[in-house]
Amino acid sequence: MQITWKPVAHGGDASRAKLPDSAFAFPQERKEPLTDAGHVRSAIARFDSVDGVSNSERAQAFENIKAAAEYYGIALKASSWHDLVG
Repeated sequence: MQITWKPVAHGGDASRAKLPDSAFAFPQERKEPLTDAGHVRSAIARFDSVDGVSNSERAQAFENIKAAAEYYGIALKASSWHDLVG
């Protein structure tokens, strides 16, 4: 699965609407922004509660979250998106 997430430089006043699709765990739906460590932790915690996405989109989002977690120095214990649902 290809990673679509890219780090985004944004100020504290940057609105979600101005973020590129590549800033989100679920880029097609623009759900779960991954703009800093706090948002990455939130995306991990809320992964199971994201509605209206396919298993393929979940797999894509997990790869994006893994990349963002590594970038922001967050230890991710899950090895698959299946580990985040339950």
